Amino acid sequence: MAWVEMGNKQAEGGNVGHGIHGAFPGCEDFRVERLVISGIDNEPVLSRNAPGQREEEFCLFHKDMPSGDAYVSLLSERVEAGIKGRLPLPVVRFADGEYEFYSASLKCNGLYKQAESVEAIRAAFPAHAEALRYLSMNGFMAPLLFPGNMRRRGWFRAFLGKKNGADSALRFLAFLARYGIKPTGANYMPFYAVYAYLSGERFAAAVDGKTVCVINSDFNEEECYGWFGRAGSQPRLVHAAISDSYTATRWDSMRDGVFSAVKEKPDCFLVGAGVGALQVCVDAARRFSVPAIDAGHIINMMNGLERKSNGPRLYTFKR
Repeated sequence: MAWVEMGNKQAEGGNVGHGIHGAFPGCEDFRVERLVISGIDNEPVLSRNAPGQREEEFCLFHKDMPSGDAYVSLLSERVEAGIKGRLPLPVVRFADGEYEFYSASLKCNGLYKQAESVEAIRAAFPAHAEALRYLSMNGFMAPLLFPGNMRRRGWFRAFLGKKNGADSALRFLAFLARYGIKPTGANYMPFYAVYAYLSGERFAAAVDGKTVCVINSDFNEEECYGWFGRAGSQPRLVHAAISDSYTATRWDSMRDGVFSAVKEKPDCFLVGAGVGALQVCVDAARRFSVPAIDAGHIINMMNGLERKSNGPRLYTFKR
């Protein structure tokens, strides 16, 4: 099964749209286009990394969304409304680690320890599926979908049951479909639009004077305040510590301990929990009725720990 036929490979650096033809119902509503966001400069990252990463600048766009700036504005408006009205809004990103996890593969253990065994992964599927359903109805799912991970396997590899990274996003979408979940115009957000928003002025302004709870294993208070301060923002930062390992398979036993550390009512959560960020964000948003955003690399930036992400990421540098 495949979701898209990409057609001819896009010209490098061009703003090329592709028609969507697929086996997943409703996908005719999406196109593939270059994610251009005002003020973002990806060249410092692309110059350091493999040339193929430029392909990640292309992602899915819903037919009603005219531009990358429109996606950032949509996310900003929803977060601001959630803070003001105390509305639950989980925002969760999905990429290689998540795709391997939902394929029941221990290859999910890349930069961090996500799962101790295949059995533990499979045992976690029902809870993750429930969280995915809530996310799809009440928040934004932000999967990394680009031409390089939406390619069909060749018939021979498919016959042998062999997987590769070129179809990893398709496997994730097939996993969602098994639980009746699919990206729509209402619940889809481009992966890198989340990074662009969190590293930009609109998020800094939205949390200025607000209480932000950081759920992460690392928290360098001085570095974090400095990061916001350089953007002209002065939120009150509080920290709820979480394990740096196996949150994706052990969250049910961690939840009460993590949330008991939230001593005051936050206006927003920033979460760093690897594959476990799905459940953490959904439960934090539901329990405290506020936005809960899977910030990942942004929290490493806040802490001055970009090395934990193996260096800088796309859509986090301003012109």
